[in-house]
Amino acid sequence: MACVAVTWARPESTYTDKWDNINVDEILESNRLLEGYVDCLLGKGRCTPDGKALKETLPDALEHECVKCTGKQKSGADKVIRHLVNKRPDLWKELAVKYDPDNIYQARYKDKIDAVKGSA
Repeated sequence: MACVAVTWARPESTYTDKWDNINVDEILESNRLLEGYVDCLLGKGRCTPDGKALKETLPDALEHECVKCTGKQKSGADKVIRHLVNKRPDLWKELAVKYDPDNIYQARYKDKIDAVKGSA
């Protein structure tokens, strides 16, 4: 559900790469860090600067199929989706309720989501 390679929108053709070197694996391996980002995205907790940028960018990235994402952002998003779908479906569901209440993106990305199930 996330273009979690955290981005900050700008008028150019891609989101800024300012956050591209964030260690996504470290975040996914730490429940405290991961839940902190999810709480930020859900409006239930404080946001780090990169979490705030992700929260602002995520709706646009979802709506436009991450076309402004850098390669690192796309690969980070794939990694996060794989992790959430397979290891933290509780968080995946919470994010889906917030960012996809009408199931538009779940339907649009169904093949991609199904492809990562079981491939953690």
